[in-house]
Amino acid sequence: MAMFKRSTTSAKGFDWSGLGWMFLFFWYFSGITQLLIQLTGTSGFSGFRQAFFMSALWLAPMLLFPRRARLIAALIGVVLWACSMASLGYFFIYQQEFSQSVIFIMFESNISEAGEYATQYFAWWIVLAFLAHTAMAIFLWTRVHPVYLPRGQAMLAAAAIVIAIIGYPLVKQIARTDSMELAIDRFETRIEPAVPWQMIVAYRRYTEQLDNMQGMLDSVSKIPPLTNLKDSMAGQPSTLVLVIGESTNRQRMSLYGYPRNTTPELDKLRDQLAVFDNVITPRPYTIEALQQVLTFADEESPDLYLKTPSLVSVMKQAGYKTFWITNQQTMTKRNTMLTTFSEQADEQVYLNNNRNQNARQYDGDVLEPFAKAMADTAERKFIVVHLLGTHMSYQYRYPPTFDKFTDRQGVPAGVSDDQLPTYNSYDNAVLYNDFVVASLIKDYAKTDPNGFLLYLSDHGEDVYDSAGHNTLGRNEGKPTAPMYTIPFMAWASPKWRESHDWNFAGDLQRPYKSSQLIHTWADMAGITFDELDHSKSLISDSFKARPLMIGDPYARQQKPLIDFSLLAPKKPDPANVVVK
Repeated sequence: MAMFKRSTTSAKGFDWSGLGWMFLFFWYFSGITQLLIQLTGTSGFSGFRQAFFMSALWLAPMLLFPRRARLIAALIGVVLWACSMASLGYFFIYQQEFSQSVIFIMFESNISEAGEYATQYFAWWIVLAFLAHTAMAIFLWTRVHPVYLPRGQAMLAAAAIVIAIIGYPLVKQIARTDSMELAIDRFETRIEPAVPWQMIVAYRRYTEQLDNMQGMLDSVSKIPPLTNLKDSMAGQPSTLVLVIGESTNRQRMSLYGYPRNTTPELDKLRDQLAVFDNVITPRPYTIEALQQVLTFADEESPDLYLKTPSLVSVMKQAGYKTFWITNQQTMTKRNTMLTTFSEQADEQVYLNNNRNQNARQYDGDVLEPFAKAMADTAERKFIVVHLLGTHMSYQYRYPPTFDKFTDRQGVPAGVSDDQLPTYNSYDNAVLYNDFVVASLIKDYAKTDPNGFLLYLSDHGEDVYDSAGHNTLGRNEGKPTAPMYTIPFMAWASPKWRESHDWNFAGDLQRPYKSSQLIHTWADMAGITFDELDHSKSLISDSFKARPLMIGDPYARQQKPLIDFSLLAPKKPDPANVVVK
């Protein structure tokens, strides 16, 4: 067999062909999925690059033990093949990259649910694709043959590979951070796109976050219920919906006066909506904001989210069956708190299991599980829908059919040509968010419910909006108004309006911070309890306007909170907008 003839370093030079076939064999198992991710625009290039480098690690044992090269390749290849089948199959079905969130979903599902998934997503083309994937792997294995080096050179080459791929990046991360835990976490992020590390890292992170979440849930279970809770709707059928957006700045919504028509569907519903136009978020980050928005915590008592019931717990105590539908990532270090909130609900639907936030994931996916929750036979339902909204990277937040804003019409003159694509993609994301939120309202209305739907965003986003047009994203250390200004609106069914005072005309411009939402929600829902503060309810006659203080409440001794009025946005200047 000439193919397996012993090859050596000689006058003819090193056997680069043999080394190339080895690398291609190992790269194939990670590379095929990463290549599909690139071709479909599902995510960025970093995963492809990281998988490329990590695949070279397996060359080290091949150079050290050339006589057993094909056996070693086969043993490693079987493990890589098994892992690649899982990640490739997951991509075929969901167009998402495998992550620890998938592990969470797998272990949270029972055999019956697994059977339902298999039946729903089974397709013969997937079987054929798996066979083709396996056949190509076998073919590449047949091309693998030993590459011989003098023993000293082989050991030196293997050591160099391990140091370059494992040693140097790990030492670099340790030197850059003060925490070994953080250094390892960043290193794991680097190796995660490649199999089998994808499975190993995902499982390790899953167990770590599960322990953290379980600790939080155990603490939540010990929180005493609210005292003297009474529900004016007790015993009556009702369905209440809370829709939480993401990174959506109301200044970029035509519903709030933005010159571009970014919210055509909500604009059509305006006469049916109570649109509050002076609401801000307490903090410009999802977790930190929702710790206050969904609990009794605020800037004065930021730790109350650990000591008092969440909104989900309040609604359960009031006798509602609770649902949590989320298009946010599930099991990540940052999102453990969100998953803890969701796990307090009776039923959960997790839709986004991408490894990275910067991956294509559309909020339209929430519509089907929302319809299913609405059809649930429980007479009293509380449904939370958590959207991915207009989160970075904005081009991944909407399908091509919503790529409407591509030129300078309606764009401030100060936005540069380099900034324009990002500015436009954010407006397109707002446009798609409008479609999703309006669809939720319409689908809700079709069921003739007795209740209301309230929509707000967790925080805003500055996408070249503030003075100078140089700020992108969110930075609590350098706050700007767009990071805090959020949409806040409610729709009520005719049945609900008949039995509740829903005339908020005099309340729409009240200065308000979403950290007090739990008081407004209880007031809207007709729920009272001793802990309820009507002065913090946006719709109460007892409402008391307070300074809207923003900033990190844990660092207020070193850096005092800021009065948002110092950043308050101005109305768009028509003279500073490009029009045709």
